[in-house]
Amino acid sequence: MIKFDGVSKIYPKNIIALENVNLDIKQGEFISLVGRSGAGKSTLLRMITREESPSEGGVYIEDIDISRISSKDLPYLRRKIGVVFQDIKLITSRTAFENVAYAMEVGGSPVEEIEKDVSLILDLVGLAEKRDAFPSELSGGEKQRVAIARALAHRPVLFLADEPTGNLDQPNAMEIFSLLKKINEMGTTVILATHAKTLVDKIKKRVVVIERGQVVSDQEQGKYKL
Repeated sequence: MIKFDGVSKIYPKNIIALENVNLDIKQGEFISLVGRSGAGKSTLLRMITREESPSEGGVYIEDIDISRISSKDLPYLRRKIGVVFQDIKLITSRTAFENVAYAMEVGGSPVEEIEKDVSLILDLVGLAEKRDAFPSELSGGEKQRVAIARALAHRPVLFLADEPTGNLDQPNAMEIFSLLKKINEMGTTVILATHAKTLVDKIKKRVVVIERGQVVSDQEQGKYKL
């Protein structure tokens, strides 16, 4: 589904964010992308959404070199991808339901479809009873689940989570990890960027370790060392 072919990203002043990354990700996989802060995890994810382009090499999604996608067609690519970050950017003046619905409204979905789908998604993330709550009335873990629900609203085939548990305690973080596993079990490819070693060890899925912009380990299951 996704292929990094000799990808390097070099910023001005010769700052190397990624160096000769080769990585193949299959449809339906769950990958934990781990490494210390500054290792290159976020840059790699931004390559997939084409917020960044490689200095060298190519990034392919479904055999298409995404660097060649025109600006006009870029929104079609991004509609296939759900993204959630550590920095939760909910609209404070909207309820949980309205925050999720907004993603569908922008896409032009009819009101009846929005009502049905948003209700189902909130139920999936365990927030059916919080649909009318505003962000200020939600816990940190609940806010993150609303952000995940919003990212699921357009039914992505690929879900990217960049340090989604960075501001959460371990119980709430484990709830988010369990939710990501549930999303993956529904057939969505999930790439999780994190440095939460203890939680990744519990997932027991494929682990890709990045150090100083290079892939130094790629294991199908099990624990890893940092």
